[in-house]
Amino acid sequence: MGARLKLAVWKFASCDGCQLSLLNLEDQLLALTDYLNVAYFLEASSAVAPGPYDLSLVEGSITTPADAKRIRQIRRVSKAVAAIGACATAGGIQALRNFADINTYIPIVYAQPGYIRTLADSTPLAQHIKIDLELPGCPINKYQLLEVIKALIQGRRPRFPQESVCSTCKRLGIICVMVAEGQPCLGPVTQAGCGALCPASHRGCYGCFGPKENPNTASLAARFRQLGVAEADIVRLFRTFTAAAAPFRQESLAHETNH
Repeated sequence: MGARLKLAVWKFASCDGCQLSLLNLEDQLLALTDYLNVAYFLEASSAVAPGPYDLSLVEGSITTPADAKRIRQIRRVSKAVAAIGACATAGGIQALRNFADINTYIPIVYAQPGYIRTLADSTPLAQHIKIDLELPGCPINKYQLLEVIKALIQGRRPRFPQESVCSTCKRLGIICVMVAEGQPCLGPVTQAGCGALCPASHRGCYGCFGPKENPNTASLAARFRQLGVAEADIVRLFRTFTAAAAPFRQESLAHETNH
């Protein structure tokens, strides 16, 4: 058996949910210990091994000048970097700040605003460094993360279904909430991976896994109008966990000018 591959896990602006998804693998990770050395993961252990690392899993968006500098340092010591979760791949819920002037909020929130050093926008990792793989979700699907790790060990590309949440609903026999109940749902334009959690609970998809490949957001927005959804509410539908993802951002801006 060769040397174990070195894995590092890093955090930026985020809620830690994607790192917890890794910890929730538990038994599956134990089965990989002969092949994998978790060299840096402060959420789980204070023990730190120096790089270089074979794979860095990075959670969180870039929101400060210090973040921008640190992510470039991580890129230099990593053979491969995977952005995990909505924050790392699309700016996260905190990217709602991108649609406002952050300087109007800082003095309201912080008693000493002069100490705050922040960027105007919350941005995904790909706007700062080369990314080898993006794993969407809020949080990520832990089994997709396990597939990433196994693929690294086996020297191959990970395999994920490239389909919409609607496809998952059809496969699982979940009744369409938009057709049957008239609820707005982002399922037709959202990447699958969550197991259609919200439609299975009779709620429209919130788009946690971000836009699928080539999403027809304009057609879906037109359907929302037919359901009686107001323009301001269409803006809000496209501005949730992945508001900074280009297709959702552009669609929300198109409706922002209409109300």
